[in-house]
Amino acid sequence: MENSKRRFLKGTCALFAGATGASLLATVNASEGAKAESDIKYAMIHDETKCIGCRACEVACRETNQVPEGVSRVRIEQTGPFGEYPNEYYHFSRVSCQHCEDAPCVNVCPTGAAFIEKETGIVSVNAWKCVGCQYCIAACPYKIRFINPVTHAADKCDFCRETNLAQGKQPACVEACPTKALVFGNLKDPTSELVQVLRANPTQRAKVALGTRPKLFRILAKSGEVIL
Repeated sequence: MENSKRRFLKGTCALFAGATGASLLATVNASEGAKAESDIKYAMIHDETKCIGCRACEVACRETNQVPEGVSRVRIEQTGPFGEYPNEYYHFSRVSCQHCEDAPCVNVCPTGAAFIEKETGIVSVNAWKCVGCQYCIAACPYKIRFINPVTHAADKCDFCRETNLAQGKQPACVEACPTKALVFGNLKDPTSELVQVLRANPTQRAKVALGTRPKLFRILAKSGEVIL
């Protein structure tokens, strides 16, 4: 009986020690993960008060990222005219990936093709992993993903991650905008132009009630506001 009790106590102690060790290891790993957190989180602002609907951003994106005809990573949506002639005006808004911090497209992807880059927060796609199941297209509440007719993989804006950004440049749409209606930068850098503009202007983001935490901000055109 005494031997049985000793074996039981010994086994219990070993189990406790193993559990404690695993807990400590998890704590250390979590601590290291926190320390390794990136100091970059890219975002973009579209200032609708400056946008003239020239669509230079669309052309630059297509040429830089070799986007086939018939699909687009970014487009400018025109609504209007509002008002009465000769004082009519139009409203121009950007339609592109919102680069959500909690991205539904990433959550539903069965192969890991859709992912959030840890170093930058950019929501991107590994075309070679994509099987074309279109789960991400169905899950995106902003309806901006599409199947690239050349690669047959899901595609969308990635802030020119593999083109301009990789060369140390701004995204093609930002560089091409003649009125400086687009501002791109690091949300974690308080000195960046992006953060300064956000602090100085009221902005909106689309469908924030869904909890996706989008990183595409809009400065609404005053002429497009509804006055009650």
